[in-house]
Formats: sequence, C-alpha cells, structure tokens
Amino acid sequence: MTGQPQVYEALERLGIAFDYYEHPEAPTIEIARQYYRGEGTTLCKNLFFRNHKGNRHYLVIMDARFPMDIHDMERRLRQGKLSFASPERMMRYLGVKPGSVSLFTLVNDVNHEVFLFVDKGLMQAEKVAFHPNDNRASLVISRDDMLRFIESTGNPWEVVDLYSADC
Repeated sequence: MTGQPQVYEALERLGIAFDYYEHPEAPTIEIARQYYRGEGTTLCKNLFFRNHKGNRHYLVIMDARFPMDIHDMERRLRQGKLSFASPERMMRYLGVKPGSVSLFTLVNDVNHEVFLFVDKGLMQAEKVAFHPNDNRASLVISRDDMLRFIESTGNPWEVVDLYSADC
C-alpha cells in the first residue's frame, strides 16, 4: 500500500478500519477533488502553519468544500499572525513534503510540537478522508476513529469553528 508504514502501524495498533484508494498524485485539494469518492465521506483539507515568530506550529484540518481565508483563520484560531510553514519545517515537524500533509502526519511528530486544530464541522461528518502521508492514495475512516487517532497522538488539539458567521 502507498503511504508511510507508520500510518498503517498506528491504525492497526488502534484497531481502526479504513477504506484505501490509490490515485494519481494529488498535491492540492483541487487535484484531489478529481479523484474524490464522495460516498458519505468528507474530503479534508490539511494546512500547516507557523506563527509570526516561527516558534509554534499548527496543523489545521477542515472540510475541503470551504475556502480558506488566512486573515479570518488568524482571527478564529487566536494565535496571532500566521503563515504557511516552509517545506523544511514541514519535513522537520511532520516528516513529509508539501502536498502530502494530513492528519496522519502527527505520527511523525514524536515530540508533540504541532498543535492540531480540527474544524467543528468535521464533528458532524460520518467519514473523513486523508492521505496516508503520501498524496498518491487516500484513506477513509470514521469520524469516531479520527478522534481516537487524534487522542492517541499525544498532540495538543482543539475543535474550532472555522465557518460560522458569529465567530
């Protein structure tokens, strides 16, 4: 199977079942949509940021159907000015290159340095889809298994509302 062995090892250890789909390389959400198999699954957008000082790093997972406005996200996350982390930082903290970031990259963050923000809307999803840290495949898991995976990582995390008008 395509993807980092650590992802499959973690899923097996946790008893998390998944559907596996191989597809051509999909480094952006726009390309990934071409290969997306809806079937009650929420395709997730995964963004890796750093703060202005570069001493804090954030992984944001959200529903891919919605646009991302960095200024709005800064306001909602309350972490100050954000910018996309460099490919070097991505490799250092998450162990992947651009285009392969996903929730599952937290298996590579052994020091738990990356703070995870999960969009509130994903709490309503039945199933969610992420790359197995390689953008040539997708794994579909249940929302409950996503939460079990998150808890198992040891990373700090928070559910945030990225879209409601009253934030």
